[in-house]
Amino acid sequence: MPTPVNKPLKIILGVTGGIAAYKIPLLLRLFKKSGADVQVIMTPSAGRFVTAETLSVLSEKTVLTEFFNPSTGSWNNHVELGLWADALFIAPATATTIGKMVHGIADNLLLATYLSARCPVIIAPAMDLDMYAHDSVTENLHTLESRGVHIIPAEDGPLASGLAGPGRLPEPETLFAEFLKIMNPELPLKGKHVLVTAGPTYEPIDPVRFIGNHSSGKMGFAIAEAFKKAGASVTLVSGPVSLKTPKEVNRINVITAEQMREACLNERDKADIIVMAAAVADFKVENQADLKIKKSSHLTLSLIKNPDILQELGNVKSTNQTLIGFALESHDGLEYAKEKITRKNLDFIVLNSLADEGAGFGHDTNKVNLIDKAKNVREYPLLSKKAVADIVVKQAIQYHFSGIFADI
Repeated sequence: MPTPVNKPLKIILGVTGGIAAYKIPLLLRLFKKSGADVQVIMTPSAGRFVTAETLSVLSEKTVLTEFFNPSTGSWNNHVELGLWADALFIAPATATTIGKMVHGIADNLLLATYLSARCPVIIAPAMDLDMYAHDSVTENLHTLESRGVHIIPAEDGPLASGLAGPGRLPEPETLFAEFLKIMNPELPLKGKHVLVTAGPTYEPIDPVRFIGNHSSGKMGFAIAEAFKKAGASVTLVSGPVSLKTPKEVNRINVITAEQMREACLNERDKADIIVMAAAVADFKVENQADLKIKKSSHLTLSLIKNPDILQELGNVKSTNQTLIGFALESHDGLEYAKEKITRKNLDFIVLNSLADEGAGFGHDTNKVNLIDKAKNVREYPLLSKKAVADIVVKQAIQYHFSGIFADI
């Protein structure tokens, strides 16, 4: 998947004097992990909230704060810095810094560099809610936006003042994702639609009891979020889970396998890529009781098979669709997974095993093998489910556009 940091990018990370500066070391780590060359410039007041030493170690560069190095007298040339950078990212951006940017005040190195920069400029405002809502700040942000500055809006949440509301700096992962969107607007899945299923299904026995499984939905939700970050329009069909819907993802809540089937069939025709990560119950009760079954010493349930949604989608898959299944096995996983690829007409399958510690239901980690229809196997170590989701999405993009099962 193309990302702007493949160049690698040269980024000036501007840090101003707000309490939210404590999040910046984590953002800096994300930039460095992506391969970017990062030069940190701090305003004089930023050092009250995060140390230059910390940012220097993480960036592997001396942090710049003054026009002149006080120990050597050498000049930190703001003009050269502005020409060097591929992007200038200021976070947190305080009301003071925003106001000075609007009025061309260059009383510190960061602001002088901003006025000299020819690259895209991105700011992430952060301040207390009344400051953020103040007419002067709102007008200043509109002015900067009209001049081409990209603004990542503050989020709603608890603030340092003890109040709660808009003004909170987004988390580092969100800032990084928004940066990628701004720097790489031609995302690989822009204009594509992706259908993802997640979580368990519950099959009622009576009005209060059900047959189900331990799926948390974490893997499917992480995949939906990763597809959204790649630019896709994403529909997430979810069984009953207690997870927050990823931003800008269309979520359809279902309970039973029949409901999931109906939702998937309604969405399949517009889907370019389908990922069936849900743990659909294989069986349902043949005769569901309308009233609560009273306790007795013995109860026999007659079970019948649920519809095989993945099989049905495979049977009607168009030549332009990429269909990806999941297999959770307790033994002989590779054999079962390879058989499913052929029988269900999949492009590739994601295999995870209950025998692997830290993998499967409920965990924040997973250990998977990816297998394509030619029975090529890509094995991965135990990773976070977000990392696994990124791998699945990268493989899906590669396969959808080229038909190649890449060594990702």
